Amino acid sequence: MAKKIVKKAAPKKAAATKSGRKPNAAFMKPVTPSALLAEIVGAKPVPRTEITKRLWAYIKKNGLQDKKNKRQINADGKLKAVFGGKSAVNMFVMTALVSKHLKA
Repeated sequence: MAKKIVKKAAPKKAAATKSGRKPNAAFMKPVTPSALLAEIVGAKPVPRTEITKRLWAYIKKNGLQDKKNKRQINADGKLKAVFGGKSAVNMFVMTALVSKHLKA
């Protein structure tokens, strides 16, 4: 008689998102925005991902994304202070400038 081979189920992994990726704990840790950034996103400590969502909501609400080059963000008075006095920045540079205004 042949032996029947039974495979064990793989152990369940930690909570995963819909895409199957595990959330990075560093992004979920609440950070406190500076006074300049708090004018835009609020003063309560929130995760870095939420800061980015609120920042983009502000940019879209005020029409600050360049019409031709969507990667370019045109700063208004509040954003100019956060961007270190620059009137326009690339959206990838924006995250680096904003991170200077966050503390853990």
